[in-house]
Amino acid sequence: MRIEEDKKLDFKDVLIRPKRSTLRSRKDVDITREYKFKWSGRSYHGFPLIAANMDGVGTFAMAKAFIENDNKMSVAIHKHYPLEELIAFYDKHGSESLWYSIGMVQADQEKLEAFLKERPDMIDKICVDVANGYSEHFVDFVSQIREMVPKATIMAGNVVTGEMVEELTLAGVDVVKVGIGPGSVCTTRIMTGVGYPQLSAIIECADAAHGLGGLICADGGCTVPGDIAKAFGAGADFVMLGGMLAGHDQSEQKIVKKDGEKCIQFYGMSSDTAMTRHKGGVAEYRASEGKTVTIPYRGDVNDTLQDIMGGVRSACTYVGARHLKELPKRTTFVRVTQQINNVFGS
Repeated sequence: MRIEEDKKLDFKDVLIRPKRSTLRSRKDVDITREYKFKWSGRSYHGFPLIAANMDGVGTFAMAKAFIENDNKMSVAIHKHYPLEELIAFYDKHGSESLWYSIGMVQADQEKLEAFLKERPDMIDKICVDVANGYSEHFVDFVSQIREMVPKATIMAGNVVTGEMVEELTLAGVDVVKVGIGPGSVCTTRIMTGVGYPQLSAIIECADAAHGLGGLICADGGCTVPGDIAKAFGAGADFVMLGGMLAGHDQSEQKIVKKDGEKCIQFYGMSSDTAMTRHKGGVAEYRASEGKTVTIPYRGDVNDTLQDIMGGVRSACTYVGARHLKELPKRTTFVRVTQQINNVFGS
């Protein structure tokens, strides 16, 4: 047993220090990024925001909204749609804004193989998603997916330390997904005691990935647009959102009334709710690591997306970053003990 004494930070522990700027308006900020992926060789240009592959978030309806938005954000479609529905959606809408999601179970791999057999060149982005990206089996699995679809961009995780980012990048991952336990409906830290403060994880993992020509996606922990700005400022290339995009018209979840207010159910993909819905229950050898909550109905997701993009643009103006890619270079974090004044509520 050993203890690391250096402090690790979360979004709540810091603010971004403002700096002199020549920008006159938020409209002068370009919040798009351009990337060329290390292994697939494909290129990306757009606002690097990804909707998480969760029920209520990574839905067809969410994907349609993102496709219709001009900022070229993307959605990791959750893996529980039937094969024929997935193929039909890809046929109709194309793949530019879509990540095909897969876990490590045999059924997921067979489903991907069946899709590729039916539409060999349709899938160009794959999200390999597991709770624990530290197993040798996961690294081997990612290598197999790289061999199966050599020209696809692969995002895989989740991990929170630089050495594992390096291993996954060298195994053929273009974008390593970073985050263990920070999600709003994740209980991994409660159930296992395992995790890593998300801001420090982003800083350390970005450094490791960029040294090898790879990229990272910060997954989890963002609760307000300012957290997204902090993630980009810390070096994240992409940011994945779950809870911030839940509860909208695009959730494909039933709207219910609670105390006279419209609400929508939201749950983690390792929760009892998700495992009962998709796998018939929680396996006897494991415990639930997610919770189920009821959140207020939030209307159309485009209003939330506008708030997010506006917040990131504003953050850039505060530090003089004319382009989003300049934000990490212009970011200085200051440690704080209080973020906001809650005298009239949060």
